[in-house]
Amino acid sequence: MGTHFSGEALKFLRGLKRNNDREWFGARKTVYERELKAPMLALIGEVNDAMVEFAPENIQPPQKSMMRIYRDIRFSKDKRPYKIHQAAWWGRSGMEKTSGCGFYFSVSGTGVTVAAGVFMPGREQLLAIRRYLVGHHVEFRAVMAGKKLRALMQEDDGMRLTRPPKGFCAEDPAIDLLMCRQWGVVARLPAEWATRPTLVKDVVERFKVAAPMVAMLNAPLAGKPKKPMF
Repeated sequence: MGTHFSGEALKFLRGLKRNNDREWFGARKTVYERELKAPMLALIGEVNDAMVEFAPENIQPPQKSMMRIYRDIRFSKDKRPYKIHQAAWWGRSGMEKTSGCGFYFSVSGTGVTVAAGVFMPGREQLLAIRRYLVGHHVEFRAVMAGKKLRALMQEDDGMRLTRPPKGFCAEDPAIDLLMCRQWGVVARLPAEWATRPTLVKDVVERFKVAAPMVAMLNAPLAGKPKKPMF
């Protein structure tokens, strides 16, 4: 039986959404560590085992892949101290944790998100991907049109520009792709999926069909990949 979350985990997340303060969280920290943190670390480990087959460059140690539940509120007007979801990000080895193209999973009290792509890339990465797509848009479209991918995930809206980006021609055959500011696919599932014994299988199935897209979008960004850290 694969790792999955309990009903208590979802209950905790729903309670956190209503009571996002340190006192409430502190009184229930053991619940968080038992019902969310520990299962998430175990799930990441099981997903890593499967990713050896189709995305070895994106394998990350569980402690590095799991994202903190604590919000960075130093420069935010929103002073709520906690995120209301538990998430993980499998970035490509050798890149910063939130850059490049990778795989994402999160569970909240209202849903499960499984995604893959490059989201909010920096200026240099954005330019590199656009230049790459000018010459590889046909191959990229073929990957994105794959039947298995389209059956399991939806294309991200891309945060599209209203006019062509500077330096690119409006008549370029790749212009619809070039006007995106991010590229990816996502599956949004009911929260109860997190409690299913098939959760790891469900995540891996979607990561696997998205892997060719991830590899393509990392091609213009990555140097020689480093070996997995474990």
